[in-house]
Amino acid sequence: MPRAGLSTARVVELALEELDDGDICAWDTLTLAAVAARAGVAVPSLYKHVRGLDALRVSVAVVCIDQLTAALAQVPPGPQVVRDLAVTTRAFAHAHPGRYGATQAAWATDPAATEAHQAAARTVETLVAALTAANVPQDHRIDAVRALRAAVHGFVLLELSGGFGLAEPVDTSFDYLVKHLLQGLVQRADN
Repeated sequence: MPRAGLSTARVVELALEELDDGDICAWDTLTLAAVAARAGVAVPSLYKHVRGLDALRVSVAVVCIDQLTAALAQVPPGPQVVRDLAVTTRAFAHAHPGRYGATQAAWATDPAATEAHQAAARTVETLVAALTAANVPQDHRIDAVRALRAAVHGFVLLELSGGFGLAEPVDTSFDYLVKHLLQGLVQRADN
């Protein structure tokens, strides 16, 4: 019989709390033992609610991806959409580094992580819709999504892992990145 008060949703919630207490690398150290400790149960008790660590990670990733997508969906269309998408992604990563790490994690290379892949597809759809509203030509929208994600993720990953140790303000560098990314996307759209 499942422990009173413990359910699949609660186990996922406890795993999210574990991520919230960590940094961008918290995903890499998420274990059933840590979740069980938060629940006050032995690890075998979790198997009444989740099929194992991989299944739990997929469920957690889906929640995190959906949260990021919801934030991105709030970005209004317009000439600043690329900048606003980049700023929103960075803000999400700063506010929830562990959850942001889950949105970019190893589930992406696991074809069995169907639910996470479907959630990620919704993120891409949200980005494509925003870039469509910004008049990025159809034949370059996926390129633009990839460029935006790669640039912002690389910056955020370096930033949150302490990779920018120089005295110059990081915000200035981020603005520079986004400005030039936007220029590149606009030039590419004109070509």
